[in-house]
Amino acid sequence: MTSPSTKSPADRQLLLLTAVLFISYLCVAMPLPIVPVFVTAQLGLNNLFAGLGVGIAFLATILSRGVVGTLTDRRGAPLTARRGLALYAAGAVVSLLAGLLTATPSAAFAVLLAGRLLVGLGESMITVSVVSWGVGIVGTARSSRVLALMGAAMYGALAVGGPIGVVLIDRIGFSRTMAISAALPAIGWLMTLWLPAVPGHPDAKRPSFVSIVGRIFWHGSIVGLQGIGFAAIGAFFVLYFRDQHWSYAGLGLTAFGAGFVLVRVLFGHMPDRVGGLPVAIASLGVELVGQILIWTAPHPAFALTGAFLTGLGCSMVFPSMGREVIRLVEPHLRGTALGGFAAFQDIAYGLTGPLAGLLADRAGYSRVYLVGAIGAAAALVIALWLRRTQRGRTPV
Repeated sequence: MTSPSTKSPADRQLLLLTAVLFISYLCVAMPLPIVPVFVTAQLGLNNLFAGLGVGIAFLATILSRGVVGTLTDRRGAPLTARRGLALYAAGAVVSLLAGLLTATPSAAFAVLLAGRLLVGLGESMITVSVVSWGVGIVGTARSSRVLALMGAAMYGALAVGGPIGVVLIDRIGFSRTMAISAALPAIGWLMTLWLPAVPGHPDAKRPSFVSIVGRIFWHGSIVGLQGIGFAAIGAFFVLYFRDQHWSYAGLGLTAFGAGFVLVRVLFGHMPDRVGGLPVAIASLGVELVGQILIWTAPHPAFALTGAFLTGLGCSMVFPSMGREVIRLVEPHLRGTALGGFAAFQDIAYGLTGPLAGLLADRAGYSRVYLVGAIGAAAALVIALWLRRTQRGRTPV
């Protein structure tokens, strides 16, 4: 194993980029479990609005993916990443204002949505640009390693930031929590100044965004369907525990993130070694078991175990399919392809919040995780079909 002192400059730069993403992504992680609490407990609105408060961020993310991918390809990943970090901070500041308007819940909710939309636009820029930046630093042959590290940074931030947010909203309130959240991307922005530039491809010929998405449709569908499970944990796990009068509600994202990061750190190299589809198939089976455990949990320990297994399962699906996507397109289309690919997951995240909120109001929170299990099962079927098709084309 290579010791830290002998890591190449590219390896050290990739680790610094990972640290930038981790610190900055706390701005996303801290509000995720507390926005539903703020909307229901402080604004007095129902679960549909709670889900909308979480899911609306992904509307901006989805709608901007094509533009952001093109910007990254043409102008370079560093520019896009720094703009995304600035939008993270702006979204947190606007969300802070919502906490000052609780006397007028409708106005507070409208301001909150504006802040969440800014965060969503920043999310679009960050998730595309940091992967393109990382691949530009270390090369396409290590693309799944880049995806694994960046995912570990994001979900590690969720594991840490989720419970921090829950503690802070109880101790210092929603607005002050958002103030802390706004400072984190500014630190990340300064850290990017130590990273090398990765040039864009301003003059390269480009097919339409729709045609690029067509190349990666089934890979994106797998990522979107598996994302339902995480979105359900992020939006409703705390409310599920509170509804059941269970302790340790804030540990849902921690359990998920711990499983997620553990697999990314130990097995992040596996898609490059054995291929994306075999890893995705095994991962989706584990996620399916995790979602079933949460759905049927008679005790909080079962639900937390299910969240941990969901994290284990979700961990390698995105880098596994992302590896295949990167190999399907030319380098000057990488950002656009990754933007379209990530949009499938954004759609899952964006729709799960409000639709699961409606389901929770009518059938209870546990049924949300039944839907997550169905999504994982559907993704598993598609992955098995793609694997069979791949074997039919390529001799084994």
